[in-house]
Amino acid sequence: MPADESSAARRTGRPPEVAGIGRVLARPFLGGPPAPVGLALRGKLAGTRQPVVPRSRGRSGSGPRVPRGGGLRRMYEQARRAWDRPLTAYYLILGAGLLITVLGLVMVYSASMIKALELSKPGTYFFRKQFLAALIGSGLLIMASRMPVKLHRALAYPLLMGTVFLMVLVQVPGIGMSVNGNQNWLYLGGPFQLQPSEFGKLALILWGADLLARKQDKRLLAQWKHMLVPLVPVAFMLLGLIMLGGDMGTAIILTAILFGLLWLAGAPTRLFGGVLAVAGVLAFLLIKTSPNRMSRLSCMGVSEPGPDGSCWQAVHGIYALASGGWFGSGLGASVEKWGQLPEPHTDFIFAITGEELGLAGTLSVLALFAALGYAGIRVAGRTEDPFVRYAAGGVTTWITVQAVINIGAVLGLLPIAGVPLPLFSYGGSALLPTMFAVGLLIAFAREEPAAKAALAMRRPGVRWKTMRRRGKKRPSGER
Repeated sequence: MPADESSAARRTGRPPEVAGIGRVLARPFLGGPPAPVGLALRGKLAGTRQPVVPRSRGRSGSGPRVPRGGGLRRMYEQARRAWDRPLTAYYLILGAGLLITVLGLVMVYSASMIKALELSKPGTYFFRKQFLAALIGSGLLIMASRMPVKLHRALAYPLLMGTVFLMVLVQVPGIGMSVNGNQNWLYLGGPFQLQPSEFGKLALILWGADLLARKQDKRLLAQWKHMLVPLVPVAFMLLGLIMLGGDMGTAIILTAILFGLLWLAGAPTRLFGGVLAVAGVLAFLLIKTSPNRMSRLSCMGVSEPGPDGSCWQAVHGIYALASGGWFGSGLGASVEKWGQLPEPHTDFIFAITGEELGLAGTLSVLALFAALGYAGIRVAGRTEDPFVRYAAGGVTTWITVQAVINIGAVLGLLPIAGVPLPLFSYGGSALLPTMFAVGLLIAFAREEPAAKAALAMRRPGVRWKTMRRRGKKRPSGER
């Protein structure tokens, strides 16, 4: 054995064969001629017997252990990374909103056909009106999604004042109209009517979000009087105008929006509980003094229409859902819409959906609303702009609470409040502001810094320039 390898073995405490490997590998870096590494390794280790490492069977083994359920964990990680992408909320809001609207058009056509024939109208009468409202609403959605946040804030006060003016006109005799006992409509000529209270929801959200954002910038929300005034008085004014027409359902939605804004503003529990107690007492008095509302409250969970038929609508809504089964009786094959179920294309369109599309169809609708609600919460939670947080939270509260109240009434879990299913039920007055609100959420989702950068990278010109900048120049003779 050479002297240099013997000295290396004494210094490192390793066998001479192993100690000489370092010199072979390091020879090119020390100035000597390079040696064939493969031949050197084989020559040095040919006579060395490698120890056999036993395979570990327990948890304390040093070898890598493949976790159980690796496929499920990998799928979970991929799904989690997909949910955390910058454009997830943008695509969820856009996709869920459009799918709910398109499916709603299909169900409005199916559910309203018999009702239109009963009124001596063409079978597509209600569908054509809803389709026209959806076209106008699509324009509003695109416009709202392209508008900057400053312009949305500038629209808050004009929209509130215009809505209050129209809601006052509703109560003027000869101008306002009464539909199903509620004085909340304006006649626009021909077959078109307008319900200004539906626009009051959007007006309260934009105006309240702008008010709270300005007060937060001035650090005034720590005082309870600045948190309540003038937000609560203006909301009570809108509630009073709505209740003059007898629309209890819209008043409940407006109250939920007010509570959502107060919650997002960080209202303390005592203040929040006090406002909730006052609203509860007022709601109890309004329900107790109205026989119609008391009868609706008594129809929760019943299975028989009753001797006077007061629970006819609630019971037949359950019948429609029960007869649908897993996959329904088929599109257009509903039995309850043939005069058995009142309002099949408005308040109880979810029951017709369950009868014709079955449990699969109703769960699909619920999943779309859940995705829309999750995306709205995500937009409100990730932004640093207070106006965006309050407005996105208010819109999400509006859509989710109204959907829960409508579906809960159809299922017999809540009293019938007379509110439509957002983006799904028939009614242009409800569809137009709701589609504008969805466009509002899309605009807020686009304004996130990560989402804005991702959308900029998807432009063809930007991507082409980026690819050219990243490409390496090759010599003319290189392939």
